[in-house]
Parts: sequence; C-alpha cells; structure tokens
Amino acid sequence: METYERPHGKTLLARLREEPRWLTIITGPRQTGKTTLVQQVLRRIQRPSAHIAVDAPDPATFPVRPGFQAGATSLAADISLPPVDRRDTRWLVRTWEEARLGARASDRGFVLALDEIQKVPNWSETVKGLWDADRRERLRLHVVLLGSAPLLMQQGMSESLAGRYEVIDVEHWSFAEMAAAFDFDLDRYLYFGGYPGPTPLIRDEARWRSFIHRSLVEPNIERDILALQRVDKPILLKQLFGLGAEYSGHILSYNKMLGQLHEAGNTTTLARYLDLLSSAGLITGLSKYASRTHRRRASSPKLNVLNTALMSVHSGYTFAQARADRTYWGHLVESAVGAHLVNTGSSEYRVYYWRDRGREVDFILEHGRKLVIFEVKSGRRRGNVSGLEAFGRSFPVKASHIVGRDGIPVSEFLLTPAREWFEGS
Repeated sequence: METYERPHGKTLLARLREEPRWLTIITGPRQTGKTTLVQQVLRRIQRPSAHIAVDAPDPATFPVRPGFQAGATSLAADISLPPVDRRDTRWLVRTWEEARLGARASDRGFVLALDEIQKVPNWSETVKGLWDADRRERLRLHVVLLGSAPLLMQQGMSESLAGRYEVIDVEHWSFAEMAAAFDFDLDRYLYFGGYPGPTPLIRDEARWRSFIHRSLVEPNIERDILALQRVDKPILLKQLFGLGAEYSGHILSYNKMLGQLHEAGNTTTLARYLDLLSSAGLITGLSKYASRTHRRRASSPKLNVLNTALMSVHSGYTFAQARADRTYWGHLVESAVGAHLVNTGSSEYRVYYWRDRGREVDFILEHGRKLVIFEVKSGRRRGNVSGLEAFGRSFPVKASHIVGRDGIPVSEFLLTPAREWFEGS
C-alpha cells in the first residue's frame, strides 16, 4: 500500500505547487488513507514541510522534514519550547508561528499539515485570523488541514472560513483502488470492502472482523461522533448503527426502526443520528425520490452501509458462508452498488431510491435536472424491470440500467464513477 498513491494525491500536489491562495482541507472517514496521502505528497513536493497530528504527544522541537536547506538546522534547533496541550488554541498559534519562520527562511515557502484539526476547540476561528494575517503579508505558507469528522469539519468551515478554503474529499476506497493496491477480486471487495489498513488480516477472518469492529467502528463512533457532538442517547445511536448494518439495502420507516430498537427515542432523534452516522462514513439513509423536496425529506429511508466491510462484520458470516447464502450476498451486492454511487459522487450528485405500489427502483442518481436510474439484479432469477419502466413514465430519465444479471456486470459498474453516467449528454 505504501507505493500506491490515491488519485487525490495528484490534486493535492497540484494545489501545493500553486501560490497559497486558499487553505486546503482534506476530509473523509477514518482509515481512508488521508494521512498516508499527505505524507506521500510531502515527500514529493521538494519543499520544507511539517506534518503534525493534533492527538500525538507534543515534542520539544518543531518537526521539520529533512531537506529544509535555508535555515532548516537553526529552525529545528532554536525552537525548543515547553510542551503545550495540542487541544488548545495556544498550541495552534505557536505551531503556526513556527511554520511562518520556516516560510520566511526558505525561498520555496513552507507546507504545514495539521492532522485531526477538529480536536482543537474553536480551531476555525483561530485559523481564520492566522490565515488572514498571512495573506496580508503574502507569506508563502501552504496550510493543509485534515479531519476525520466531516460534519464537525463542515461546521467549522461554514462558520468561520467561508471563501478561504478548497476541499479534497477522501472517500472510501473503490473496487478499482483495492484491485490495484491489493489485487482484490470482485467477491473479496464485496465482502471485505474498501478499508486498506486491515487488508493484511483477511487470511485470519476472526482477527480481521475484530480489527474492523474495535479499531474502526468503535473509534469512529466514540471519537468522531460521541466525543465531538451532542448525543443525548449514545446507546440508541450505537443500536441504530447495528440496525443499519443488518438491514443495509432495506427501506425502513423510522417508526419501524424504533420498534426494532431497545432504547427509547423518537423519529426526529433517529433522523439526526442517522445523519451523524452518514457524516462519519458509516451508514446513510437514502431518501425516496419525489419531484418536491419536502416529500423527499419526509420519506422512509433506505439504509445503506458506505463500506460493505461494516455489513460483513455485523453479519457474523465468514467469507465462504456469505457467498453460500445467495439472499445475503444479493443484499451485499446491492449495498456495494449504493455505496459506490454515494462515495464516488460529489455534492453535485445525489442518490435516491423510489417505490410506488410495489414497484421499485433501487437507485436514482440525480445531477442537476438529469436522472439516471439503476436496478440491481444479483439473484438467479431474471429481474423484473417494471419499476424502471414505471419510473420512466412518471419522471424524465436520461438513462436506465440493470446492474448484474442480464445487465452491466457488477465489476464493470464498480469501475465507473458516478459522474461518468452523465458524460456525453
């Protein structure tokens, strides 16, 4: 994996080669390779830089990367300050000041990358003041901010940093990436999903499942949601995650969900908690497509994991058992298709489902006023396309596709980003 660089690396490298006009913010779920991506690019940029994790112990000296020629030795040696709690804006200001020294000492400028920035209270307000001061000075200081709590990052960005940043969204790894980096075939991708870190463990499936649960799911919920958001019913949120993993690919009303959960709550609370799980890259709830926005918001959600590893871990099935259960495997395939559409689509592409009087369309991809619809057929029997036909009679459709049996092969579909379904129109 160390030699594989995600496509996002080219985007980041291009931005760092420009004059620093905006902050670069990299956001996405845990374990999608954000830190590795930045470190790979910093090794290639041939410019003095520092990559610092907010949740790491504070060293006595500023960590300048090797290769800093003009003033490098003196910068690292002369700045030796008492440790400061990194979850303190004073630490952020001090670190930024040290990076400014590096930028002034080098004719090539300086790159400061701060990891898990959302863990610094009021980080966006502090960054705004520091960044604005740098722009007035025209300082050649690039700042890259990384965060694994997208909702909290978005709140800070919208509150204080409007007009001052560009975002690079780092989503879950696609089938194409897992195939290129780890030689995954389709079945392994469907079951083990797109988490690169625990891939060496898949030969020991019990160990792999334990890693996903304890090192990915639990920290995602505990550190990225419960520790950073107001959640009055944490047990309900955890139960909702389990329900979403079990019923991925199913349409469930919020009232039906409440009937499945042991912790008391209401539909408004469930809807908010589902949004939190979606922002953390775990599970989303797709809305029913309707011509009017308020009807979409009032619909029952279709649950869909954003990485099929979450579904596999919760099922308790081994890889062989999952493949043997054709009903379960069908839900896994459908969930992979939905996750792929959500993960590869930017904010310009929205994903829905549709159901009316027993007729259903699995996924609807909307871009502007254009719609492309998909029906997933993974079973042995020939699929019923009446849902596609009925939807096409009610709404303007650019194209309709069957994915799986008698249609586009699942592997081919998973190699096609969401935007490509609209190209050529």
